[in-house]
Amino acid sequence: MKILLTGAAGFIGMHVAQLLLSRGDEVIGLDNLNDYYDPRLKQARLDRLLPQPGFRPVIMDVADGTGVNKLFAEGFDAVVHLAAQAGVRYSLQNPQAYVSSNIVGFVNVLEGCRHHGVRHLVYASSSSVYGGNTVMPFSEQHSVDHPVSLYAATKKSNELMAHTYSHLFALPTTGLRFFTVYGPWGRPDMALFLFTKAILEGSPIQVFNHGRMVRDFTYIDDIAAGVVATLDRPPSADPGYDPAQPDPARSHAPYRVFNIGNNQPVQLMDFIQAIERSTGTQAMKQFMELQPGDVPATYADVSALTEWTGLQPSTPIELGVARFVDWYRSYYRA
Repeated sequence: MKILLTGAAGFIGMHVAQLLLSRGDEVIGLDNLNDYYDPRLKQARLDRLLPQPGFRPVIMDVADGTGVNKLFAEGFDAVVHLAAQAGVRYSLQNPQAYVSSNIVGFVNVLEGCRHHGVRHLVYASSSSVYGGNTVMPFSEQHSVDHPVSLYAATKKSNELMAHTYSHLFALPTTGLRFFTVYGPWGRPDMALFLFTKAILEGSPIQVFNHGRMVRDFTYIDDIAAGVVATLDRPPSADPGYDPAQPDPARSHAPYRVFNIGNNQPVQLMDFIQAIERSTGTQAMKQFMELQPGDVPATYADVSALTEWTGLQPSTPIELGVARFVDWYRSYYRA
């Protein structure tokens, strides 16, 4: 297939691109290489893709409506939309960045798919949409009407916007709610990166909510496999959908949303111990209050994803953390 992949220089984007290229797809990778975190890391990811046959980079902001429309005129079989302004806490500091990238940018992608015959749009949502929910594990059948950060609100908006286009224009769309993705080439603003860096430098780590946090840490290879597997199976209208008893995860339109998580939630203190074992160093810990926009726990029900694709993420935390630490030591010569 000829695939437009937005956010190609991002953490998830690079791994998805590698998987698509390895099976012979043509990948046009869009990214704006912004400075939310070190652009050199983004460029290094892009540099891994550039030599691979079938890959072509496009340096562009997804919020550039004219540029995105011109790019879509090339014609794509499918679109994987991963470009977004990430980060829960940063959305409290710079909300405009989230509106520009996550709302305006997403409309541009939807319009491009609508007007240029794209057969399937797969896009990144987030476990953050579950917001204030406390019933675990999180299921796609649960309400997601109470976000606790602007980032989460933009991701919920993306799901609503996608459904509208699926309904109005019969555009097959699949939203993927990622749960705490980690692994080699990960983002510098994520806990694993921050903890590893601090521990190896002999600096203290900030442990929020006094360590009483639970996350469904999901290894990057499992995420990439889930993206590609769902890409290969566009949704169709659900003949069993009952508008009198609506299921939030299904529709009369060609629309689906899925959780992608490890289905094995891990206590934050156990996660830190795994990093300590991999680095061979005990962390100095500063215990902090829960930060605005954060939630104490996430835990994914992935039964719908498994039923749809046959996949079930399962990489154990010890293996995934060790691989990240090995990458970090090599990349930063730490």
